[in-house]
Amino acid sequence: MIRRAARGLARAALVAGLALSVTATGWAGWKIARDPLIRPLVDRSVAGFVAALERETARTATPEAVAVRLSALLDEDPRNWIAIAAVEDVAAERGILLPQALTARRTAAWDADSGVFAVAGGCLVCAWDAAECSLSEALICNAPVTLSPVGDVLGIGRAGLAAATGAEVDQLDLTLSAVGLGATVAAVATGGSSLTLKAGASLLKLARRMSLVPPRLLALILDTARTGIRWDEAMRLDTLTDPARLIDPVAVRPLAETASDLGRVAGRLDAATTLHLLRYVDGPEDARRLAVATEAMGPKVVGRLEILGKSRFMRAGLRWSDQAVALVLGFFGLAASLASALAGLVQGRLMRRGLRHLSHR
Repeated sequence: MIRRAARGLARAALVAGLALSVTATGWAGWKIARDPLIRPLVDRSVAGFVAALERETARTATPEAVAVRLSALLDEDPRNWIAIAAVEDVAAERGILLPQALTARRTAAWDADSGVFAVAGGCLVCAWDAAECSLSEALICNAPVTLSPVGDVLGIGRAGLAAATGAEVDQLDLTLSAVGLGATVAAVATGGSSLTLKAGASLLKLARRMSLVPPRLLALILDTARTGIRWDEAMRLDTLTDPARLIDPVAVRPLAETASDLGRVAGRLDAATTLHLLRYVDGPEDARRLAVATEAMGPKVVGRLEILGKSRFMRAGLRWSDQAVALVLGFFGLAASLASALAGLVQGRLMRRGLRHLSHR
């Protein structure tokens, strides 16, 4: 009688555990499925993001990995001296002594690159107009890259005049100018100030002239030009008096957020370094994480990106959401309950078979 009651209680406990696991798993899955705002991965806190980047860098930045990355950068043509200096900074920060041959190679490469541009007069061109030279030239010459919001006013004025006279309108220039000058007025920026928004839009205009805008980010600008600009308003010569009427706030929001975050990066670093980092930005999410990391870590961000690569850098800013953790734990609990129930059934059957075998002897 007691044995039968114990077996009943064990079965009840298994059923209760199984029901609890099914309920928890189903509830977490239902919430994720029903609410599109609930994502399996969510942003870490700023402190968590920085800590994750430092852990990843500590694991990755071995003497061998740093030497390999620096060697690869020296093999590039043209060489990117901001990236090279950032990797060297990581080596110095971690007390890594670079091979003597690699150091000598780096010195020879710098002498060759800086000598060629100085003799050819490339530095004079960059000092006059950074948009007329490559990023490599701008970095070597330490050119004063200017991100003046005045260009936004001129861009809208040029577009209005071109539209009114039947000339071709530079749609990308007008789009970025409208975002820089009018988006804040239309309240489409979700963070930052008009200063960072204008600086970011100006940087994107300069990057576009220097052919530095990544393809996916360029596609975002083109899509914004197509859906976010009211082209009938561009034909009016008085557009500058109210630039906000040029834009559709909802359609322009992703580009405005991206520009604002790039402006935050430029404010913490400098224009040339931000132009270098632009290669890692494909859209609003990348720009936001880059801005968060840059405001927390400053120039160290460049070295982390070069050592970790974009994917690992951006993943460091994410963690599993509470709902996703609950879902995973629910699955494990369900699996454990099923395994326990199956083990109990098998054990019970084996015991009954054994008892029957003994009773027939």
